[in-house]
Amino acid sequence: MSVIEVTDLRKSYGGRTVVDGVSFAVDEGEIFGILGPNGAGKTTTVECVEGLRVPDAGRVRVTGLDPVADHDRVTHVLGAQLQEGRLQEKLTVREALQLYAAFYPNPADWRPLAERLGLTDRLGARFGKLSGGQKQRLFIALALIGNPRIVVLDELTTGLDPRARRDTWQLIEEVRDSGVTVLLVTHFMEEAQRLCDRIAVIDKGRIAALDTPAGLIRRSAGATVITFTPSAPLDEQELSALPALASVAYKDGRVTLAGSDDTVNAVITLLARHRITAHQLRVSDATLDDAFLDLTETDLAKTDLTKTDDLTETTP
Repeated sequence: MSVIEVTDLRKSYGGRTVVDGVSFAVDEGEIFGILGPNGAGKTTTVECVEGLRVPDAGRVRVTGLDPVADHDRVTHVLGAQLQEGRLQEKLTVREALQLYAAFYPNPADWRPLAERLGLTDRLGARFGKLSGGQKQRLFIALALIGNPRIVVLDELTTGLDPRARRDTWQLIEEVRDSGVTVLLVTHFMEEAQRLCDRIAVIDKGRIAALDTPAGLIRRSAGATVITFTPSAPLDEQELSALPALASVAYKDGRVTLAGSDDTVNAVITLLARHRITAHQLRVSDATLDDAFLDLTETDLAKTDLTKTDDLTETTP
């Protein structure tokens, strides 16, 4: 059963279309990811789901409710960790947790939640004195404290160190296992590949693809990557003529080919025919990074996937 339904969603700011006919459904109990380049429309989309933005057109439903017209009722079934949030500087972590717990009829026990998120030793600390990562963990706790059926996490682990990030991933998996549906917006490909059951890739305000992580990777032009150092130079024209070849790159004497299983078989035949040895041969599957770049036609040199969305996306 779908707990979130988005149909032909459209939103423009100052005559610039940010979300252009986005449609998807999130099933109960899954972790549904939203990926996209900076300014693609991800945050605007989830803010419409949360009822923080009013769509220009289209239909959004959360457990059958309109997030704008039924906003009060939606807040009792949906918790949200915003991309950017603030609390009163002098409010302590304990006070924030107790305050938010008081907003709900059946809140979670904030003490074990604080412990799982590494906040126990900071309960007496004021919000203004927290590090960026500690503030992020606090906002995650506040999103979960109402025992929501659905939780929206926008840039979940930005600012967390690698250990804290993986601990948070485990927490989110536990949250999903408890029956909570998770809508996750992220720039971290490893995070999306690890956590998400399905992913919608948004590019230029539209859905470029919607599939499982494995399905998106299979769509990549170079689903298999072959890397080796040849014992002698190879003819570049012969390499370029390999079947199903998506790309070829040369760096520090190593050759990297992206293609398919047919490409692997053909390059091994080519090496054998010329009696060339492939030193340190590696054959691996493409990653979600590769699929993302193929789907969004994004140049790595121009895009930093760890940054947050364009300010133009979150400012009407």
